[in-house]
Parts: sequence; structure tokens; C-alpha cells
Amino acid sequence: MVMEIRIIGDPALREKCRDVGSVDEEVEDLFKRMRDTLAASPGRVGLAAPQVGVLKRIFIYDLGHGPNCIINPEIIETENKTVCEEGCLSIPGISISVPRFQRVKVRCATLSGHKIVLEAEGFPAQVLQHEYDHLEGVLIIDRCDSEERKRALQEFQQLQIQREQATA
Repeated sequence: MVMEIRIIGDPALREKCRDVGSVDEEVEDLFKRMRDTLAASPGRVGLAAPQVGVLKRIFIYDLGHGPNCIINPEIIETENKTVCEEGCLSIPGISISVPRFQRVKVRCATLSGHKIVLEAEGFPAQVLQHEYDHLEGVLIIDRCDSEERKRALQEFQQLQIQREQATA
């Protein structure tokens, strides 16, 4: 079942999410619905629970090998800051230059309840940081300078007007 993706301006996107207590049927069902939602968004690789209105520390990502579920992540190590171009399902149509770390280490739990430490470099590290930010109530527009933010928000507003006109 595809869930509605929340768009910038929705208060759920600005909330810091709560830890998941245990992996139960509810969490497994949320994963399945998020997986279906991500699959219905061609070209996208990650989705965090607040983007579908659920304020729990869970996100999924798919780098082409099937979806992975990350629960209660904590970034424990970072290296080599760089700037990456990013888009976001919650700010459709917009691309922003965002500072990210080239390598990250993340402590988390899996859908099976196992506690693991993930190490990622390059694009996978960028995806983990982007989705982690969502769990903290942070959007990509919060990571760029004020000029880039202003440009991105104006562009987004113009795109929203065009979308509304197209469906009217």
C-alpha cells in the first residue's frame, strides 16, 4: 500500500522522531508500506518515516539490491566533508548542493532486530546521512546557504503552482 509523502510545510517533517521500542508487527507493516511507497517513486533511493507522517526512528533505502530497513540509527563516526547534489521526495523537483561526509559509520538495528554497525562511503554514505537528517527534523534546505535556500524555495513554489494548474 502506497503512503502519501509529506511535502515541505508539513509539521511532521520538522519533528525529531522517537526511538522504536521493539521490532513488532506494526514496524514490519510500516516497512512494507514504506517499501511500496519508495518503489512507486522512480529514481529515489530512500524514505524516512516522518516523510509518510510517522514520527519513529526508521528509514529505508534501496541502492539497487533490494530495500534495507534501518531502525534507531546513530551516526557514530564521520570523515572527509564534501559537497553533494541532492533531491528529496518531500521537496519534489528541487536539487540542492549539500555538505555531507564522504564516509560514515552508523550504529542501528535491522528489521530482524539485530544490532549492527554499518560503514558506508560515497553515495551510500550520502543516502544514510540524508535519511538520518529526516529523523532529526532536518531537510536539505537546512543544510545549504541562505542564497541557495531562497532559490530552492522559490523554485519549489513555482513548481507547486504549475502542478496545481495542471491538475485543475
